[in-house]
Formats: sequence, structure tokens, C-alpha cells
Amino acid sequence: MNFNIWENSVSINKNKILENLCYTELVYGRINKKLNTKFSKKQIEGFMFSILEKTEEKYFSKVGKNFYVTNIENNIIITINSNTFRIITVDKINR
Repeated sequence: MNFNIWENSVSINKNKILENLCYTELVYGRINKKLNTKFSKKQIEGFMFSILEKTEEKYFSKVGKNFYVTNIENNIIITINSNTFRIITVDKINR
């Protein structure tokens, strides 16, 4: 799939994402594995919220049913389901 993740054709409400952000049990382990960390659930939630809060809205995009949030400072992309606001995964950016 070839798309520019920084060009939004859809209006994205960052505050709504932050207010409704949620997790599944499996995603905590997935985040720790992908980021090579050993954070507790509370630490993961705080870390994700902090990153999303600090990331400028221009780095939020919607493709299909997901939001993609690119945070250059932490070198990650966070994937969030746009209907449930559930974090699906976090990936390191390959440079």
C-alpha cells in the first residue's frame, strides 16, 4: 500500500481519541514485545497517552478503519481502531 501518512483527507479529533483510548489484554504484551520493553499495563497506558498527547495532529491519519499516529521523536507508529479507539499495535519506524 502506497500512501502518504501525513496527508489527512478526513478530519481527525485528537481529543476524542485521547478520551476514548482503550486496550485489550493481548495488546499490552504486543507493545512490550515490539518496543522491547517490560512496562506494566499502567506504564504502557501512560506512555501511549503521553505520546499521543504530544504528537501534533498533522501526524494523525486515517486509512481504512484505522488511525495511524506517527511520532518521530520516539520513532514509532501507533495503530488505533477508528471505531473502538482501541490500540491495535505499535511499530518501530524503519529508517
